[in-house]
Amino acid sequence: MKVYQTNEIKNITLIGSSGSGKTTLAEAMLYESGVIKRRGSVENGNTVSDYFLVEKEYGYSVFSTIFSVEWNNKKLNFIDSPGSDDFAGAAVSALNVTDAALMILNAQYGIEVGTINMFRYTESLNKPLIFLVNQVDKDSADFDNVLTQLKETYGGKVILVQYPVQTGQNFHQMIDVLKMKMYQWKPEGGAPEILDIPAAEASKAEALHNALVEAAAENDEALMEKFFDKGSLSEDEMREGIRKGLITRGMFPVLCASGSKDMGVRRLMEFLGNNVPTVNEMPAYKNTEGRDILPDSTLPTSLFVFKTTVEPHIGRVSYFKVMSGTIKTGDDLTNENRGSKERISQLFVVAGQNRTEVSELQAGDIGATVKLKDVSTGNTLNGKGVDNKFDFIKYPNSKYRRAIRAINEADSEKLMEILTRMRAEDPTWVIEQSKELKQVILSGQGEFHLKTLKWRIENNDKLMIEFIEPKIPYRETITKSARADYRHKKQSGGAGQFGEVHLIVEPYQEGMSMPEIYKFNGQEFKIQARDVQEHLLEWGGKLVFVNSIVGGSIDARFLPAILKGIMGRMEQGPLTGSYARDVRVIVYDGKMHPVDSNEISFMLAGRNAFSEAFKNAGPKILEPIYDIEVSLPSEYMGDVMGDLQGRRAMIMGMSSEKGYEKLMAKVPLKEMGNYSTSLSSITGGRASFTMKFAAYELVPSDVQDKLLKEYEAQQENE
Repeated sequence: MKVYQTNEIKNITLIGSSGSGKTTLAEAMLYESGVIKRRGSVENGNTVSDYFLVEKEYGYSVFSTIFSVEWNNKKLNFIDSPGSDDFAGAAVSALNVTDAALMILNAQYGIEVGTINMFRYTESLNKPLIFLVNQVDKDSADFDNVLTQLKETYGGKVILVQYPVQTGQNFHQMIDVLKMKMYQWKPEGGAPEILDIPAAEASKAEALHNALVEAAAENDEALMEKFFDKGSLSEDEMREGIRKGLITRGMFPVLCASGSKDMGVRRLMEFLGNNVPTVNEMPAYKNTEGRDILPDSTLPTSLFVFKTTVEPHIGRVSYFKVMSGTIKTGDDLTNENRGSKERISQLFVVAGQNRTEVSELQAGDIGATVKLKDVSTGNTLNGKGVDNKFDFIKYPNSKYRRAIRAINEADSEKLMEILTRMRAEDPTWVIEQSKELKQVILSGQGEFHLKTLKWRIENNDKLMIEFIEPKIPYRETITKSARADYRHKKQSGGAGQFGEVHLIVEPYQEGMSMPEIYKFNGQEFKIQARDVQEHLLEWGGKLVFVNSIVGGSIDARFLPAILKGIMGRMEQGPLTGSYARDVRVIVYDGKMHPVDSNEISFMLAGRNAFSEAFKNAGPKILEPIYDIEVSLPSEYMGDVMGDLQGRRAMIMGMSSEKGYEKLMAKVPLKEMGNYSTSLSSITGGRASFTMKFAAYELVPSDVQDKLLKEYEAQQENE
């Protein structure tokens, strides 16, 4: 492959719902451009895109696949991204490093939840978007209905470029209103016969052509003037208008094809090559300092690694975008994230697992290299004289979590090494070794996301694992003031142990004042704060420690020991062993012994006095509450809402968004364990959701009673 200049490179992501036919379409593109000699199929497991064993096992895309084709003196870099919401991280990553998106819709179903989600990503990233209605050869295909859905959902920006003369098994002709020609295929597809538009379609095609011309002219004042003067535009002028409209998201062209029959694919690639903006026509990327980094091959070299895989017989493969400069074989670069040095021993353009070695890649291009020593997804590699760092990919929040453990406990360390490696490949994995829960918690995008990880570990790494229900990170707090004192005394020959602590506990809220007098059982306790320490807790909330000792009843040197004892009990709350938070502790009195008092005595006295006071202070358990947002078709609203209410959800609101309903609620994490599976079952896979931590709130009394009994039983068993 020749070296392409920045103004000859176009980067495009294939997006769409599962089952829209992205992998099959990619196969037809590769075949038509001569990259492969024979088209594979998803059913036979021999496509360029889904080449990993886990993808062949389950029959759906798990990873994004990069492939490059040469077409009409342009280089088109494609990233075929997974359609399932469980693997949305790969699509988000791809959209961030490409310059346009091709949204593929199934002509049988039209707009699906995946369409809505992916459109939202393109909108947030301000990426040009083209719609392709695929599978128009299927019996239940309804192109007109899909077009109506698109116009109703996305408005007047949806502009028709092509339409099929017939859909279903008889599809073999397409009218292109940009070219004003009819394309006709033989049963085997491939190269079409280009004909004049038949009389029966002439009036419809002319009206659609005029609409396209007007839409193209609206994106440029000079073109609009030409349109007013002549009443039309040339084909090149229309392309210019379409390209400018794509850049500003002022128009969303609609094309059609049958990827499986290889009909419309050549014309699709011609349209993409002529109309998608090149790298240098798009807004510049910003580095972490906010500076624009132009895709200019004469500038110093910077690469951004957006994808990492570990492949059999090769090892680590790093996929990158050349953000600026030119990268050549043998170049020495610095990893800006780690400070390590890397040499580029080989450069490749790729088509799935097929690699073609090249000598250099220019700014804006996408390529791969192998066997870098210390490079992960998200790292920036720089040449001499530049210190760029990029961090522009924002991955979706996790929404499915499980505790993971090796069946053989001796494999625990090996399991962590594997998880760390897989996290470097896919940053949407969140791995937490929870000291609090005494579990390794693995969070991902959904049940299938975790299911494929389990398959890979057990089949690729030969390590048997299991998922179990994760414990919930409850918190403990108090709801009223209480007082306690505790004397620790121990005598066993020689020096003994003695420490006595009197303290008050009360719930703490930010900015609250402290009374001068507390009353307990008719007795008043006057408080004079000599020192106030606020301790931010690792697990959230605060411990406020107040020294109100007067008269030297406890020496100041023992106060850190008392605090240590209290903090130790905060780390293992008296109710369920969960972390405690938002408590103010006032140490106001005590006793010490001139010989037997020491730090450990006061640590134990403080710990036990705190524990007793905590239990008498209206202790309550707090649970994590999450904000969730569900996107769903309106016909499922009642069932989804009923299911959420059964999960102790508080419905916060509803709205409509581009053809789908949106439901907002607050739900306890405890109730979200199997939610992705349940939602998919209720809606036939047509809904999706996001979740984000909101706050800790008090559990209902019946739930608290149940948790206390479970903890007591656990303590007895241990």
